[in-house]
Amino acid sequence: MSWPRLIRISLSAGLLALGACGSGAGDETAGPGMLYKQLLRTLYHNTVPTVPAAALATELAKPAPPLLLDVRTPIEYQVSHLRGARFVPFDSVATVQLAGIDRRQPVVVYCSVGVRSERLGERLHALGFRDVRNLYGGLFEWVNEGHPVVDSAGPTNNVHPYSTFWSPWLKRGRKVYE
Repeated sequence: MSWPRLIRISLSAGLLALGACGSGAGDETAGPGMLYKQLLRTLYHNTVPTVPAAALATELAKPAPPLLLDVRTPIEYQVSHLRGARFVPFDSVATVQLAGIDRRQPVVVYCSVGVRSERLGERLHALGFRDVRNLYGGLFEWVNEGHPVVDSAGPTNNVHPYSTFWSPWLKRGRKVYE
């Protein structure tokens, strides 16, 4: 493992530990907070442009919204997702076939915090998609800002926090692991 990657992982672990302890500046109930933003800066490679949750909410209300691709695990998607999102399993990103999708259509990818979705965004760029953005802060940021999620029955407060390691960054919603 390279030294920069090891340093980034160490910093991320330290930030996670601080977040889990409740330390940090700012109002953690209103959004991801300063520590979460610092964590995202260490994890994102900045290879895919991001879109803030509030801006995406505005776009989704328009007549021609972007295509939403959810790149989490099947159970995460089943617990809740953005209305209208299409499931693309992370384990299949390298081989997923996206036949029938216009490469010029705006696409927004997301996962729990935006790391897995950034990988999908890179893959989409390699496949010729022209307008791909990553939901900044992922589903956690979306829910933390008070935007709605759904499951197969309709609106829900349930959110899969991926793991107990990542769960401190989810400040709203009911954490459901199964």
